[in-house]
Amino acid sequence: MTEPADARTILERSFMPLLLLLVTVAFVWLIGPFIGAILWGVITAILFTPLNAQVLARIPQRRSLAAIITLVIIMAVAIIPAMLLGVALLSQATAIYGQVQSGEIDIGRGFVAAERHLPPFVRAWLVDMGLGDFDAVRDRIGQGIASSFQTLARQAFTVGQGTIAFFLSLGVMLYLTFFLLRDGQALTMMVERSLPLPVDQRRFLVARFVAVVRATIRGSIIVAILQGLVGGVMFWTLGISGALLWGVAMAIFSLFPAIGTGLIWVPVTVYLLATGDVWRGVALFLCGFFIISSVDNVVRPILVGRDARMPDYVVLIATLSGFELMGFNGFVIGPVIAALFMAVWEIHANTPASNATDRPAD
Repeated sequence: MTEPADARTILERSFMPLLLLLVTVAFVWLIGPFIGAILWGVITAILFTPLNAQVLARIPQRRSLAAIITLVIIMAVAIIPAMLLGVALLSQATAIYGQVQSGEIDIGRGFVAAERHLPPFVRAWLVDMGLGDFDAVRDRIGQGIASSFQTLARQAFTVGQGTIAFFLSLGVMLYLTFFLLRDGQALTMMVERSLPLPVDQRRFLVARFVAVVRATIRGSIIVAILQGLVGGVMFWTLGISGALLWGVAMAIFSLFPAIGTGLIWVPVTVYLLATGDVWRGVALFLCGFFIISSVDNVVRPILVGRDARMPDYVVLIATLSGFELMGFNGFVIGPVIAALFMAVWEIHANTPASNATDRPAD
């Protein structure tokens, strides 16, 4: 009678972890359509929890009202301006597409103009590469740009068709953010207690996760806004068409460390110099090299700090991989996974068992 009882006990103990795994996978599959909204709801709550705490300090014991006030502030300073920016961006992209179609903006002309200044060995190399016919290159580039803007227009039309889904996701995000702001402390403690780790390790992991997410996302967003703003103002000052579009593009590409905004201002600088617009090309190069690219090196360490900052190469690889696997959400998920990876390994390295194995035997 003892063996069947022991077997039943083993079965019961093994069934619970299996059941936990199955229902967790099923739940993740269930919320899949709104995973992006849930992700941004969690991030928004983490970022604005300090603000909610300040509001709550002024109206103690009114957690729901404090969360509502914080939510209104979030909408006023982030969501509504982002939606207005999206409308303006779509309008300007449409205008630039019209200029490309009419020939007012001719990127290929820069390559044709640059042909006169190329040394003979460069021309020979281009011929060997099959790029010796600059007229064909010009046509190919023009077709590529037109195709890109057509793709952008189709995407915008798709977004327009999905307006209901967009606002539904936005509603889910705001609804979740409200409860996370109101009950965030209790939920954090519940998650912390659920982790099968010693008390000090699980507290460190949760605190590290929140600190890294807050510092990394806040730093990335503020750096992106600053670099996009400086770049857009510079484009506008120089009279370059589509300053808003280029500024937003630089803000997005600034999420990629090291390569970032140079993917925008370097080709535009080359185009201006190749087409004979020397003073604007030189001015854009100086601004891009000394101002736009320096914002990341100066501002990010201040916002992120040494304790929460990850190496730039880790951020770059995690961001690129996240974007490749998960699209726009990968900009956030990639660095967060990398931060968790480093935090877990830091915990493992500091555990007594690990340290004991590193000590030489007596």
